[in-house]
Amino acid sequence: MVRQAFGISTQQRARLSDALNEAVSCHQRGDLGEARRLYKLVLRESPDQFDALHLLGVLEAQRGHPDKAVRLLRDALRINPNSAEAHFSRGNVLWQLQRREDALAAFDKALSLDPRHVGALINRGNALLQLARPSEALSCFDGALELDPRSSESLNNRGNTLLELGRLDDALASFDRALACSPDHPGTLVNCGNVLLRLRRLDEALARFDQAIGIDPRFADALNNRGNVLLELGRFDEALASFEKAIELNPDFADALANKSFALMSSRRFEAAGDAFARLLKLAPKFPYVMGNLWYAKLRCCDWQGLEQLKSGIERGLRAQTRVITPFAYAASLDKPADQLLASGIYARNICPNQTAEWSGLRYRHDRIRLAYLSTDFRAHATGYVMAELFERHDRNRFEIIAISFGPDDGSKMQARLKSAFDHFVDVRQKSDREIADLMRSMEIDIAIDLKGFTENSRPGILALRPAPIAVNYMGFPATMNVKFIDYIIADRVVIPEDEKNSYSENVVYLPDSYWVNDSKKAISERTFSRAEVGLPENGFVFCCFNNSYKVRSTFFDAWMRLLRAEERSLLWLLDGDPAVSRNLRREAAARGIAPERLVFAPRVALEDHLARHRLADLFLDTLPYNAHTTATDALWTGLPVLTCTGTTFVGRVGASLLAAIGLPELITGSLAAYEDLALKLARDQAALSALKEKLVRNRAACPLFNTDRFRRHFESAFITMVERHQRGERPTGFSVEPLQ
Repeated sequence: MVRQAFGISTQQRARLSDALNEAVSCHQRGDLGEARRLYKLVLRESPDQFDALHLLGVLEAQRGHPDKAVRLLRDALRINPNSAEAHFSRGNVLWQLQRREDALAAFDKALSLDPRHVGALINRGNALLQLARPSEALSCFDGALELDPRSSESLNNRGNTLLELGRLDDALASFDRALACSPDHPGTLVNCGNVLLRLRRLDEALARFDQAIGIDPRFADALNNRGNVLLELGRFDEALASFEKAIELNPDFADALANKSFALMSSRRFEAAGDAFARLLKLAPKFPYVMGNLWYAKLRCCDWQGLEQLKSGIERGLRAQTRVITPFAYAASLDKPADQLLASGIYARNICPNQTAEWSGLRYRHDRIRLAYLSTDFRAHATGYVMAELFERHDRNRFEIIAISFGPDDGSKMQARLKSAFDHFVDVRQKSDREIADLMRSMEIDIAIDLKGFTENSRPGILALRPAPIAVNYMGFPATMNVKFIDYIIADRVVIPEDEKNSYSENVVYLPDSYWVNDSKKAISERTFSRAEVGLPENGFVFCCFNNSYKVRSTFFDAWMRLLRAEERSLLWLLDGDPAVSRNLRREAAARGIAPERLVFAPRVALEDHLARHRLADLFLDTLPYNAHTTATDALWTGLPVLTCTGTTFVGRVGASLLAAIGLPELITGSLAAYEDLALKLARDQAALSALKEKLVRNRAACPLFNTDRFRRHFESAFITMVERHQRGERPTGFSVEPLQ
């Protein structure tokens, strides 16, 4: 209803009333230019006309002029301070101006004047949600639904709030109610899909996104989220196509570009991923982790150009406590323990916010200690290969062994072996973090051992819910997680020296030999390879490094090239991967005066054959800042000496730990110069190298590194101590396991 203007003639009043009504009509049908002209015409003749001031303020906000809008609404409220609708409009504009608390006060004022104002309740709830006050926001949406139970907007926003609160099932129910009111609303379908994705109901999530896209083929958000489901399902090409369509519709869609980059990384197209991350860095320089992801993608394809500039940016970002690099990317490529702690803490606060604990503080009393190993890698994967025998050898009189598997079923012999190694193998791929935590709680797990940490496809949200009284970080993420829900990290005194324990949030448990476990049943093919079969020349010294490409860094590559230059009949044997790796490394060799053909790349083959062909190499050259881990034990198992250089972080000291445990400390160096000198000496002194190989063969059977049962007993002793301390009501604290005599 239009208010009457006073102090003017009846004829003028009628004319202004007609003009105002026409302005409102234009405004409602979207003709903002004409509506604006008519509102201004009214205000020229009647500057205190409340409705014209109020509605012109709303219009200016719609036109993208919030500063003008807030002034007009202020003037309107001077005339009528008891208009709930005007306070509501002012709150909307203040929110647009990012004056969060002022907007909230305006919505509160509107509701004090009209407690049944549904719009004010909804927008107050939205404001509270944005201000990280979800419980208060939920009350607003519940209040709006009491007034209008079929408000799909309230139901949608309520669902988003429940999602924020981690109440996934309740959120899904709210979105389903919204769909019952508006079945063809693509935004609600996308919200439903997002919850189903969080609940790991991937096929249902995909169906929702497809439904939304069927209604609105240009819905970029739906296409982006559809790509996320396809990425989870391992359908990389389809995921890429979905992300690319979203970017085509919205070229500045940073989330879609980031997801495209991750899809390229997951499908091992590292060079293309690097290009995509570089584009994202230009588009959205503050996008979470983009700089670190670009850094890591470049390392994966051995593209070292621009790395120093990126490194400086990453270090500045960490100092500023920003999400600049993920913990694994830091561990894989940088070397300051304090910064690793920082990177993990920043990441953990984002992906593992405080959750309601599943474990209520009860102390279980079981005949056998219940150990649950959590991983995606109970399959043909490095973790599975090194840990299989440990699982088989666990003392079943004292321990009940459970696998909590959220990885794929690859149908491999290794996966079959692992399944049979556990007392219980629980496939939880289709369960949400909370469902898995609930399951673990119902199983009364004593100790949860996280084998993934913050690596690819990890699910730290499970242990963030505290489904067991004791949680341990082991093997998969050799660095601190810097979270409160992990009590211990398994280590040895080489990988974590006593004076660096403060760089770990976990309590350090020291094993007496090496923290590393091995499978002493690991098969080596009986096949005898010739040099010609693997692309090596018949003569010459073979330096070898089968580490992942991101571990090969320019400083060590420089040393390798100096070795090739000094020993003219030598060559470097590397593991093949992304075509960009061989192309870039051969280019770098040529730039250092080394013929590119002196770098030979070994194609990926079955593990047994890969181990057998190690016999053709003369010396394995380790890397920094990330040492060889599984690749080092593979080499040592085959009788190939490994030359390492000790670094400053856990991942850079594993080589030294392994060599100490197999009785070859003479192959541990403390500097690049010493590493290079010893490598050249061994290349030129066949007798010394042969003596080392003979010693390695002898020690393989006699030293602790490949004595899986000795390791098992030390490992179990650690768990027994943890449980005993817990049963006595003691807080977790670091300790050392006494060595077996």
